[in-house]
Amino acid sequence: MSHFSTVKTELRDRSALIDALKDLGHSPMEGECQVRGYRGQTVTAELSIPTEGAGDLGFRWNAASASYELVTDLDLWSEPIPVERFLSKLTQRYALRSILAASAQEGFQVAEERQEQDGTIELVVTRWDG
Repeated sequence: MSHFSTVKTELRDRSALIDALKDLGHSPMEGECQVRGYRGQTVTAELSIPTEGAGDLGFRWNAASASYELVTDLDLWSEPIPVERFLSKLTQRYALRSILAASAQEGFQVAEERQEQDGTIELVVTRWDG
């Protein structure tokens, strides 16, 4: 029997999370969303990624940990990569989006962004003080 699983994360910034999901090719729905699972069961989340299969991906706010947690039916996982790899890629894109936002807020501009063969991302930011 399937059931919903909750995976804790360190993802705290909603806009960085949304941008990271978009970077990975997803179109998250915002607001109170129903995440589908086994036999039509649902759970409420603040962000939802509907899938063509029976199980959606959702992110809901956990006030106790002050972070978003992934909620999905792992038995219906339909992503092309395992959940651990998905979360690793999502966390990397989230970190990049957070760094870009903080850099822009401090007046920096991205001069160069490179994705290395090992998957790391190298950023060069500049700021002109006049």
